[in-house]
Amino acid sequence: MLSIFSMFSKEESKKLREEFWTSFGKSFPTKWILYNTKVKGLALKFSFGLRNAMVSIDIDSNDLSRRIELWDKLLALKSILVSEYCENVKYCDTYLLDDKKEISRIYVLKESVSIHNKESWRDTMEFFQNEMSQLERFFKEYKEYLSN
Repeated sequence: MLSIFSMFSKEESKKLREEFWTSFGKSFPTKWILYNTKVKGLALKFSFGLRNAMVSIDIDSNDLSRRIELWDKLLALKSILVSEYCENVKYCDTYLLDDKKEISRIYVLKESVSIHNKESWRDTMEFFQNEMSQLERFFKEYKEYLSN
């Protein structure tokens, strides 16, 4: 039996990804903060792959002491984030990216969706819209605290 992973060439997969993100932008035309947090080492991100979708707050600093400082501040806000913004948020102080780079990540995951399955796109777009809106609200509320 063929898996969903072998059904698409790299070029077909790339086109599907472009189509998804273009469609998402048209369906939910929001100016997201994402990488433009103005807090060094901290970014908000969307990701959508073959098995799941995720919105996250990534602490990606080459300065380990800065990464630890931001992590400690976000950890101190965990109960607020969970109770008032994103109840399904997960904290991971050591998260290994595909390129083997280590970061810290706070994220909300939607499983059993695939960027290669157009039937899961609408549900994923709504997930992104809802969860990123909550993470941005949280970030805006506590940006000053995180910046100091």
